[in-house]
Amino acid sequence: MITRMKKYTFLVFHRDYDAFLESLREAGVVHITQKAAGLIENDPDLQEALRHEDEINRLLKQGAPDQLLNEKSQVEQRIADARQQMQKAAVWGEYDPQQLRAIRESGHTLRFFVCPDKAFRAEWGVPVRSEGGKTYFVQVTPAQEQPADLSDTAAAELQLSDKTPAQWATEIEHLSALLAAADARIEAWQLANTERLQHELTEARQQIDWTRVRLSTDQLVDGSLCLLEGFCPVEKTAELEAILDIARTYYEASDPVAEDNTPIQLRNNFYTRLFEPITRLYSLPNYAELDPTPFFAPFFMLFFGLCLGDGGYGLLVLLIGIAVILKVPKMKEWGWLGVFMGITTMVVGILTGMFFGINLEDVAVLAPVKQYFITETNATVHILGGSYHPMMVFAIFIGIFQILFAMGFKVVKITLRDGFKYAAYDCAWLVALVTLIVWAALAGSLSTVGTYCIYGLLAVCALFILFYSNPDRKVLLLNVGGGLWGTYNMISGLLGDVLSYIRLFALGLAGGILGNVFNALALQAGGALPAWIGWLPTLLILLFGHSLNFALCLISSVVHPMRLTFVEFYKNAGFEGGGKEYQPFKKTN
Repeated sequence: MITRMKKYTFLVFHRDYDAFLESLREAGVVHITQKAAGLIENDPDLQEALRHEDEINRLLKQGAPDQLLNEKSQVEQRIADARQQMQKAAVWGEYDPQQLRAIRESGHTLRFFVCPDKAFRAEWGVPVRSEGGKTYFVQVTPAQEQPADLSDTAAAELQLSDKTPAQWATEIEHLSALLAAADARIEAWQLANTERLQHELTEARQQIDWTRVRLSTDQLVDGSLCLLEGFCPVEKTAELEAILDIARTYYEASDPVAEDNTPIQLRNNFYTRLFEPITRLYSLPNYAELDPTPFFAPFFMLFFGLCLGDGGYGLLVLLIGIAVILKVPKMKEWGWLGVFMGITTMVVGILTGMFFGINLEDVAVLAPVKQYFITETNATVHILGGSYHPMMVFAIFIGIFQILFAMGFKVVKITLRDGFKYAAYDCAWLVALVTLIVWAALAGSLSTVGTYCIYGLLAVCALFILFYSNPDRKVLLLNVGGGLWGTYNMISGLLGDVLSYIRLFALGLAGGILGNVFNALALQAGGALPAWIGWLPTLLILLFGHSLNFALCLISSVVHPMRLTFVEFYKNAGFEGGGKEYQPFKKTN
């Protein structure tokens, strides 16, 4: 739900204004109404404060000044170059650079080459090493003789390093010591400066907030009076007014109106609060709306379970959630969300007979209970002369139910905000659709009176749909035109919306089939080998296959429920959004 707010207007004498702001910040309950960003963001003091904040953030993120990081980076680059040179030198083994220099000084020519093993010719030179399908060889040419030309062959000339592999290893050890020293300097800097920088960051942010509040203040009577507006949660108004009375500050309190950009503070119970990040991912509701979080949360959890659809994968999600709760306290709410999602998936997977890609119907031990699994074998649904998988039918029916629920949500929202006459059109559609569903479900069993009651109810709904699409529109023909256009949009939109829910069944089915395929591949690969080694490929294929399948299924199990929530549910619920989160002006410790 959305916390109710009170709007406050403060009028303060300019000499007392700083003291008033300080008391307001100490209270920490008022969300200040700021002027449009373009009116305050270009202020030079604010720009300087923002630059200072960015600089501190950059330092904290980097973990050290640029100079120390550059020193470390240079040493790391030297180590990488040395390792590359050592690898190049290693193919020639250990050699004495002074002896090679003496040979060259005696007039001999030394050239070093590499070529494919198959292309090497003995007359080209002396082979030193064969490695990786390549032959490394040395061409030694006596004084006064011309070296053999190998430019048209497969041989490529190499430059011999001036250091041996052992010398390069010594160089790397020396550079590693320099790198350790650079790391030590960075760590010492972090120990000496991190706490100070975090304190400076807090101060900088508070200065930014203070400056923005000052810039959002209106100056009256040639600057003698300062006018400021803000919002406070209703349950905290007594605390605020006690502070204002002590400071003898003039203020007026009123209920927010539609024109006010009232901040939004969501307040939900433990379970529903877990889904608030999903609400924020799209947009917060505006103050005149209802909080959709409690209303889509159960659907989202069910949709996740249907898309993942495997009891084994649900167990993994549950265990991951428990691990997050125990090991990462800062992400405890995400862990609890994983627990609820995992339990739902486990229930769906067991009911539909799927566990890590294993079809539980085919497990001999479960033969006495296999008739209870919700599968095509046990519960094929026959509708309109066709046979359908029960989970596909369930996905469609849960989609229809959510759409109707969203339409009811919209009717309640509009009624509470504007009055029932503005919700009558949407209510007529809701009643008409429910009536048609009941009529179809009871086809052939209704009495004559019941049938005529349905006809009458549909006729009343049709009148509202055609002639009352907009209660503020006085021209009858315009209302009729709007009603006809709305009818076209409603029919075409409902069809597409309902069909979107079939993916709940399709994604769950696809994940189960792919898991089953990996199981079959693993058993086939292991069965083709002796038992003492056959377990290894079986295990590797199972680990790789189910890891890949679990990752893909997890992505689709998050993305598609979000789509159903943000598109189908929000559209039919008439969600407007655009709310700005409640952020009180307060002092941060």
